[in-house]
Formats: sequence, C-alpha cells, structure tokens
Amino acid sequence: MAGNSQRKGAIRKSSKSPTAGSGGRVKRGLEGKGPTPKAKDRPYHKSYRSGAAAAGGSGGTGGSGGSGGQGRGPGTRGGQRRRNSDAEWVAGRNSVVEALREGVPVNTVYVADGAERDGRLREAFALAAEQGVAILQTTKGELDRLTNGAVHQGLAARIPAYVYAHPDDLLDRAAQAGEPPLIVALDSVTDPRNLGAVVRSAAGFGAHGVVVPERRAAGMTASAWKTSAGAAARIPVAQTVNLVRQIKAYQQAGLMVIGLAAEGEVSLPDLDLADGPLLVVVGSEGDGLSRLVAETCDQLVSIPMANRLESLNAGVAASVALYEIARRRA
Repeated sequence: MAGNSQRKGAIRKSSKSPTAGSGGRVKRGLEGKGPTPKAKDRPYHKSYRSGAAAAGGSGGTGGSGGSGGQGRGPGTRGGQRRRNSDAEWVAGRNSVVEALREGVPVNTVYVADGAERDGRLREAFALAAEQGVAILQTTKGELDRLTNGAVHQGLAARIPAYVYAHPDDLLDRAAQAGEPPLIVALDSVTDPRNLGAVVRSAAGFGAHGVVVPERRAAGMTASAWKTSAGAAARIPVAQTVNLVRQIKAYQQAGLMVIGLAAEGEVSLPDLDLADGPLLVVVGSEGDGLSRLVAETCDQLVSIPMANRLESLNAGVAASVALYEIARRRA
C-alpha cells in the first residue's frame, strides 16, 4: 500500500537519520573515512609490532643505548634483510636426501604415516638427526596439502625463506677483508642452477658476493642451494630492485664494471682491470646482457673460444672469468 511506512524497506519519515531503508545506509557507507593510517599506526600490521618491540627494547635505563635501536642483521643496511616471500618445500626421498647432504638449511623434515622405511628414508633420518633438524610425522593427506600435491613419496622437507643481503653489504665485506671488492651481478639469469653454480664459483675464487635482480630472475631456491654445494652459506647473495641503477651505484663507489659478452671489445686474457675494484656482470643464457646493462658497463669482455659458434652458459662463463681474475690478483 502506498505511503505505508511499516512495509519492508520503507523510510521512516519521522527520523532525521533514515535507517529503515537502504538509502541511508548506502549513503553513509559511501562517505569517506579519512586518510588510511600509516602502517606503523595499525595495530594488526607487522610494522606496528616491530615498532613496539623496538620501543620496548630502547626503554629502561638511559645509557648509551647501544642495543636499543632497531634490530638489524649483521652487516646489513637500512633495516632487516629482504626475505623471499615464503618458505619452500623439497618433496621426494632423493631430493630431501640431496638437500640434507649439500647443507641446504632445512627447518623440518616431514614423514607420512606408514611410509616404507627404505635406505633413503633411513639416511634422511640420520642426516636430520646429525644436523639437529626436527622430524615430524603427519598424514599423507596433510603432506599432500603442504607440498601442493607434489610427488613426495612420504617424505618432504621445509626450507626457510632465504635472507638476502643488501648490495652495500658486499662492499663492507671487502673492506673488512682489506681487499679490493670483487662482486658478480647476474642480468636476467632465470635458471636457479646457474645461480647456484655462480655462487659456488664466486665463493671458490674469492668474490665478496653476488647480486641478482628482484624480479624476472632466479632466486635462492632449494635448487640453487643444492647446486652451490653449500657455498650459499659462506657468501652473501644480495637483491636489487633495479640492476642498472645498482651498477651505477657501484661505479660511484669506485668499482669498474665489466660485462661478459661474445662481442666484447676486450679479450679476457687482455683484461687490465682484474686487480682493482671490480664488478663482473653475467648475462642470461639465451640473450646475454640486456641493452641498458651493456651500455652501462665500462668494458665488454669476451672469453676466447676455439669455435666462435660455441657459447658458454652463465655458470660456466662466470667461473672462467672469476678464475682468470683470481689468477691475476694472486
């Protein structure tokens, strides 16, 4: 009936702030609520909790406050080191055993109820016990869920998120050793096994660290850890948002920058920059150095080959170059 204010959805005319119908609620819902509070002012945000923890740690006696500041990793700059987004899972008996053998930092080993006890499972248990890694028993269904349906054969391992260094940490590491910096940067290398091989060679030939782009490049996954054969625990890997900008920052810090390229104007045996502060840039397996990176390098260096049609992958090319640089420095 028209004018019946008792019907469902009607607006009560006697009210100054209509609430019975939808109009008033929608209008109020569309009204602005003011600017979004900063992350440090939102109690549910991690920035708020870390700020509260820092404030709590700096309280007490008003001494010099040596440990009262924000918590930072050793040798890091600008706060805590960047972590990759989440932990990683290694699934399958052979994969878990290899990860434990190669010193991959495993948090926990998971075994499914009723899993057959064979030699690989017993070796995984022995290695985990030797390294102090926790072993948890769970159901097969739960292990399927945790590993996102991977073929785990009743055994999986959880690897923590890798903690990346800051690019400036690598300069600090060289300064602490009293050596001219030697740093390796990877340009769009997407195979984590190549990254692991470069990390292994960098550690073996005296480099002070490896820099990788944050996006569209391989990160320190379990595969990279395994290929590094434990070297990733001895040499830092840093991430940068913009590789070209980071190269220019290293140039401003006094480093000469060489890029490995088949068309390089300088042959590696003729390189006269090896004994000074140096950044070696290695390109991707298929395309080599990107245009902007190549233009930013001070010199493009080629590795002499018996057959010009042959090429080396990123891991091997970095190893050859680092060996020659280490030989010159020695």
